[in-house]
Amino acid sequence: MNLQKLGSNTAKNGFNNENDIVDKFNNWKNDDEAQQWLLIMQYNLHEIEFVNAVKLFGYKTDVQVQVTIKVKQAIDIQNLQVKLVSNIKGFNQIDKRWIDKYVELWNIPKSITNILKKYTGEIKPTIKNLKDKRRMFANEFSDKEKNEILNWLHENKSMIIADILKGRGQFAAEWILVAQKLNTHARWTLKPINFCLNYFGKGEVIITERGNFKIGNITMQRKGGDAGRMTANMLQFKINPAELFDV
Repeated sequence: MNLQKLGSNTAKNGFNNENDIVDKFNNWKNDDEAQQWLLIMQYNLHEIEFVNAVKLFGYKTDVQVQVTIKVKQAIDIQNLQVKLVSNIKGFNQIDKRWIDKYVELWNIPKSITNILKKYTGEIKPTIKNLKDKRRMFANEFSDKEKNEILNWLHENKSMIIADILKGRGQFAAEWILVAQKLNTHARWTLKPINFCLNYFGKGEVIITERGNFKIGNITMQRKGGDAGRMTANMLQFKINPAELFDV
């Protein structure tokens, strides 16, 4: 099988959580799917001496796989972000923070910060006849404000997408493993992070008909929900990981 065909395949039993992925890697000698994942990562199975997978918390990487090569006596490390999908089209939150955290990360200017906080509801709107009195939708801003926020998102698109999908530092994700478990079948696909950045970043920065923002194939919106708690005013980014099965 070539790597393209290996990249998306039927799962034997499906995966319930990240621990299942860890267990499969740690049992790689007897696990066909783990062997296929290692092949996609371009390892020669005959050269592998030992594989140790661990689950991480608080990073873009969910599972870190440490591979010891016999000849080199060196440990190679692969960082996987795991997306578990239980629907045919299930949107998945990839990042969520308070606006001020994004301000620190991206050095957002004050004018853009104010627009974003009005959008999420951290700053209460002062104009009338809004769709939701708690916040403003993107299509309720003035033309000047719309152009300003869209231009800023466009200019910083690459940085935003890299940070919300890949992350930074030693635990930045290098692969995305999507595991989908439906009533009738289960399947998985493993893609390198650069492929995912290009795919989800492909497309324009726009305001949707519902009054949210789209950055390529990524939705940026107010978190909402949370029974009306303050955390509803956070900003979140979402993707549909199942799209990676078709590309």
